[in-house]
Amino acid sequence: MRIAAVDVIVTCPGRNYVIVKITTDDGVVGWGDATLNGREQSVVAYLREHVAPLLVGRDATRISDIWQYLYRGSYWRRGSVAATAIGGVDIALWDIAGKVAGLPVYRLLGGRARDGVTIYGHASGTDIDGAVADVGDFLARGYRAVRVQALVPGLTSNYGLRHGTGLTYEPAAGELPDEETWDSAAYLDFVPGLMKRVREEHGYGFHLLHDVHHRLSANEAAQLGRSLEPYRMFWMEDPTPAEDQAAFRLIRSRTTTPIAVGEIFSGIWDCQLLISERLIDYIRVAVPHAGGITHTRRIWDLADLYGVRTGSHGPGDVSPIGIAAALHLDLVAPNFGIQEYMGHLDPAGEVFRAGYSYGEGMLDLGDAPGIGVEVDEDAAARYPYSPKYLPVARLADGSMHDW
Repeated sequence: MRIAAVDVIVTCPGRNYVIVKITTDDGVVGWGDATLNGREQSVVAYLREHVAPLLVGRDATRISDIWQYLYRGSYWRRGSVAATAIGGVDIALWDIAGKVAGLPVYRLLGGRARDGVTIYGHASGTDIDGAVADVGDFLARGYRAVRVQALVPGLTSNYGLRHGTGLTYEPAAGELPDEETWDSAAYLDFVPGLMKRVREEHGYGFHLLHDVHHRLSANEAAQLGRSLEPYRMFWMEDPTPAEDQAAFRLIRSRTTTPIAVGEIFSGIWDCQLLISERLIDYIRVAVPHAGGITHTRRIWDLADLYGVRTGSHGPGDVSPIGIAAALHLDLVAPNFGIQEYMGHLDPAGEVFRAGYSYGEGMLDLGDAPGIGVEVDEDAAARYPYSPKYLPVARLADGSMHDW
């Protein structure tokens, strides 16, 4: 079974998505997700100019060899663009493998280790009262885990805040990035009070999460972790930029609050020290951004050896194909922890026909062969690419800060 064609589809049904379509010589179609939010066109060019021409004629069943060919065969092989391109191809090849076998991909990976995948939702508010009320709404829907963010007093905008009535939010907008002002001291003063109110109002019968989003130094993150210990956090996410993996030694030595990191990682080498020294509790790579199913499984297997659990990144800028790919791994991973899930903005449902479903705080994949998501190409063509950028963060004096 040979690869006959590799097509790259870019569509914007609410958000921009990059879809890889691989067709075999006997007509089987596999779908992959190669979306990199705010840098979509860089992945498109990499796929169209440097990856697709190399794949035509290759054996579509040799998934591992193709992964190694695209990664190890390239001199310029590190980084998010290359990893996401490879991830899109890899997911599409697993989709083909499942369809040919007549089985969902998780069956090819060893079968279910659990009945469903526990997810967490994103509660938020422009003040503490609004955030606390939003947590209550998620709990009423049956969620067993909720991430909580709120606008820090004195700031005019903040990452992680939803707008409207949907369960997702759109942080990317406009042809130039919005510029937000950040104040770490105000944030450190505010967050413990937010978590205290959430626990006072809703108790301890659910998992409580919070995203720091790389905004703190290692010492500041340690202070935050210590202040959050009374509220039994499930995790604090991305406490400091992770380029310096050794910085997490300081955080780990000063707080028992669990640590999650990894949504911007592109390979096992980005987290090797963090995992092997047990400096984190949850590894949060996104399946499309970490080289697809093949490489993400390697990361998770390494994590399992050191007692690190999974917490796969699953925002609205990962398409339903990418979410489904993560769910297949979630179902089989012995060290599964939790899955992020934000849903997707309308009219994404016109483009993607997803087979997974929600019930009582979990997602289930069903038994559709392959990945379980199909794409309506006519619908995708109705929503052309629209330039959108994530905002950037500056301090009050105008200097740049980490996003």
